[in-house]
Amino acid sequence: MDPAYNNYGISGMSIIRRFNLTKDRCTVAAMRSCIEWEPESFPLAAPLLGKPVVPLGLLPPSADGARRAAAKGAEHATVCWLDTQPPDSVVYVALGSEVPLRVEQVHELAFGLELAGTRFLWALRKPSGAAVLDDDGVDMLPPGFQERTRGQGLVTTGWVPQVNILGHTAVGRFLTHCGRNSLIEGLMFGHPLVMLPIFGDQGPNAWQMEAKKVGLQVVRNQDDGSFDRHGVATAVRAVMVDEEARRGFVAGAAKMQAVVADTELHDRYIDEFVEHLRSYYAASCAN
Repeated sequence: MDPAYNNYGISGMSIIRRFNLTKDRCTVAAMRSCIEWEPESFPLAAPLLGKPVVPLGLLPPSADGARRAAAKGAEHATVCWLDTQPPDSVVYVALGSEVPLRVEQVHELAFGLELAGTRFLWALRKPSGAAVLDDDGVDMLPPGFQERTRGQGLVTTGWVPQVNILGHTAVGRFLTHCGRNSLIEGLMFGHPLVMLPIFGDQGPNAWQMEAKKVGLQVVRNQDDGSFDRHGVATAVRAVMVDEEARRGFVAGAAKMQAVVADTELHDRYIDEFVEHLRSYYAASCAN
């Protein structure tokens, strides 16, 4: 079990304990998934939980939400930088904020991006155990990294308009931790993935996407789970540069994009979920 699940935090109760108490006291479970997204594993959820599981669909960003995000992020510095880059030339790097990388891992990721030689936009979060981070992350990056990659990439540590970035024509690939939100947002635009899972369900998500040939995981040390710059560079090049591998990943991502972008499908799942709630409420009142 991931040690983070045993984190008691301010509540005085571990994540896994809260999950189990909630599960045991529920009549039915709802899951942000659907058979079209994971036909192999979704049917296993009900037997594992021991109760009915209702799919919610993927809850992709709505068209209205995307338009509002576009209006908010259009003048953001990252979007302006992307405006100056060639189409399909940038790998967007974002690993979330819930479980920040350690400083040494940030350095290996930085060196890997440098070795890969491709353009990158990196939304960097403060690493675990780091001192105060300045605006461009220079205190956390390897010495000289910013200067060596000045014409190659951009590092930012503040809020970024992720949907705008992923939807930009300059972005061609997504280096992600494989959180469910990020997967859905990336595949909404059909981006092949470079996958670097860190915590919780991110590992299973990454294995699932790799099996669907949507992208490639960064190679990890089997003993301690660590990764290095060479693994990062190899994965980025395979998904971004290698023409034969690239075509396969683009095709795999397009298949998943068709599922994510099917708004009628996801609206129908929400309608069915509402009907389930009504039927359970009616049954409880009758009893």
